[in-house]
Amino acid sequence: MVNSKINIFLQVIPLIFIFLFFFVAPLSLTLIVSFWDYSDYALIPDFTFRNYKEIFEGCIINLPDLCVTFKTYLSTLKFCFSVWLLTLLIGFTIAYFLRFHVKTMTMQIVLFLVCTIPFWTSIVIRMIAWIPLLGRNGLVNDIFINIGLIDDPIEWLLYSDFSVILSFIYLYTLFMIVPIFNSMLRIDESLLEVAYDSGASGFQTLANVIIPLCKPGIAIGSIFVITIVMGDFITIGIMGGQQIASVGKIIHVEMQYLQFPAAAANAVILLLVVLMIIYTLTRAVDIRKEL
Repeated sequence: MVNSKINIFLQVIPLIFIFLFFFVAPLSLTLIVSFWDYSDYALIPDFTFRNYKEIFEGCIINLPDLCVTFKTYLSTLKFCFSVWLLTLLIGFTIAYFLRFHVKTMTMQIVLFLVCTIPFWTSIVIRMIAWIPLLGRNGLVNDIFINIGLIDDPIEWLLYSDFSVILSFIYLYTLFMIVPIFNSMLRIDESLLEVAYDSGASGFQTLANVIIPLCKPGIAIGSIFVITIVMGDFITIGIMGGQQIASVGKIIHVEMQYLQFPAAAANAVILLLVVLMIIYTLTRAVDIRKEL
């Protein structure tokens, strides 16, 4: 019995080391640096709340108007909610089609691999590819003008909230498809037959059988999408034309100017916001059923 426990402990040691080295240590260093001071040229090891004070500076004085920090977080949360809702609808629809309308496993795998094709190229290349499509003189505007649908090019197709949300959906819908599809694979089709035999319509079966059984997959997909979008700065920078504010972009700019303590403080606050969202999701759905 003792030897068995020792063997289990020895097997867990590598995982503990990886967890401590790649997760706990970076987060601890980020938290420590967030309380340091800094000048234009150097970090100053100290314990100060200066970085947190500067983030929320003016938030009380400017009430009822929002300060820059709250406006930035609201902008980030707006993108996060919009992308989450749209990727959920699209991802659930695709997963539902693959599971219940594609009958052979081979074809399911083939169609699922098709969804992964965009991941074969760099994220930057995928972003740049949208510019000749959505730009003022891009393909979409040219088609609309040639068919007489519009007279002047549409300006908001690129470097706008629309292009940012569209890019997020294009990039991260797969992260919603995978866990939902995995949840649907575990649904016993006999349950659907019982529902239909009991007189339930297609919508009633979807609402009362399929969706409840897919909640763990929906929660996991939601966590993936929310955590990625909340910290993203590349997509917003490229598709927003460097004109749209986000928390991730602020952290990136502060690191470029070597303001590491300020960036660390923003990262800590962002982490706390994301953790609160994740905690809410895990309280609503028991994702352990999926693991």
